[in-house]
Amino acid sequence: MKARSVHLIGICGTAMASLAGMLKARGVDVRGSDAAAYPPMSTFLESLGIRVMQPFSETNLDPVPDVVVVGNAISRGNPELEYLLDRRIPFVSMPEVIHQEFIHGHNSLVIAGTHGKTTTTSMAAWIFEYAGRSPSFLIGGIAENFGSSFAVTDGAEFIIEGDEYDTAFFDKGPKFLHYFPDCVILTSVEFDHADIYRDLEAVMFAFKRLVNLVPRRGRVIAWDGSANVSECVEHAFCAVERYGFASDSFWRIENVQYRAASTSWTVFRDGRHFADFEFPLAGEYNVLNATAAAALAHAYRIAPETIGEALRGFRSVKRRLEVRAEVAGVTIIDDFAHHPTAIAATLRALRKRYAGRRLWAVLEPRSNTLRRNVFQHELVESLAMADRVAIASVFFKTTDVLKPEERLNVAEVVADLNARDVAAQQCADVEAIISKITPELISGDVVAILSNGGFGGIYEKLPAALRARQGDHA
Repeated sequence: MKARSVHLIGICGTAMASLAGMLKARGVDVRGSDAAAYPPMSTFLESLGIRVMQPFSETNLDPVPDVVVVGNAISRGNPELEYLLDRRIPFVSMPEVIHQEFIHGHNSLVIAGTHGKTTTTSMAAWIFEYAGRSPSFLIGGIAENFGSSFAVTDGAEFIIEGDEYDTAFFDKGPKFLHYFPDCVILTSVEFDHADIYRDLEAVMFAFKRLVNLVPRRGRVIAWDGSANVSECVEHAFCAVERYGFASDSFWRIENVQYRAASTSWTVFRDGRHFADFEFPLAGEYNVLNATAAAALAHAYRIAPETIGEALRGFRSVKRRLEVRAEVAGVTIIDDFAHHPTAIAATLRALRKRYAGRRLWAVLEPRSNTLRRNVFQHELVESLAMADRVAIASVFFKTTDVLKPEERLNVAEVVADLNARDVAAQQCADVEAIISKITPELISGDVVAILSNGGFGGIYEKLPAALRARQGDHA
């Protein structure tokens, strides 16, 4: 790209903000716009000195940049998009820029799957970094070991989170097809993104296309616990290595031990002891994620001892089981929730990490899957793992095309949970949630806040309300 100035429409998306940082690191004059900016990406962009303009407006494109990167959340009707189309200002998609400007010439290591790809990508990047490989990487979140979601280096590997969501308004194929992988980790395959995928078959077709891009010399590292994953990798032209708990897995996990501050396990490679691992994270799904990252590192000749040392020092990702506050004995945890399966994995992990403590689930149905009733029954099953549940109204988008009959029925979810003796309540907004649950919270409670967005500032407002209550009782 010879552009000296670039404007990103939808800059506060995790990948778009990362691309902005990567372009700035290359010396490009970068700016962008969004409808709403919230942490962690808003503060991340601010720390990089990248200007973010709100809301969307034609004036944000003045002066006219050399090129505009159009985020995949941007659709026709957006004033900036309409302006650039009328003016014929050059524009591209985010994945196009990433491949052409950053991945090309590197070993492309793509971590894909419905769940776990952000954490697995972060683990892989940290292992390669710890091993002295100095990888470039792009992650859909802030990796705490780096304090960043990206790095641009001269290392041989580019490690990237491969998103199955569509590319742009003019390219409805999945982003990860632009990354032309040398190696793929496939963590899971489920129906998701109900706004763009017709059904599970359509989702699986996308992942099959990704697997079909891996050259014969490459490798696919695939979870062993899913028939969907098995179908997606069965016609691969490269080596396929399965990982998980199955007795015949190439990377077999055994002897998992969950403790208050750590998790440990043993991995066997092709039937032989490979390594004993330990790290500070909770949850079976994170054991799987780490084992996949270890398998990837071994494929690129990183020693088991080095992998183990790196994992012991791994510090997770922002908004993944992140402890945001501890006030009056109440632990408040932020987790990026987009799907009932992910919610169940999160609550199961918290049950093990905080055994014997009362667990709250505070949910904002915000993702395009959770806003729909397609998984309403599964959502009830997931939330039933909590002791107390509070659910906000379904998040409304200004560009909403969701029909009433397709929308998640929060009242029914609450009624079904109450019928299971799970104390659940529906709340109109964040203020209602805080006013209802703050008086009920007691020392020892664990509150899991589940949303893939800003959730009305609840991450700051709930701790503040607890501190205020504590002051009143002082």
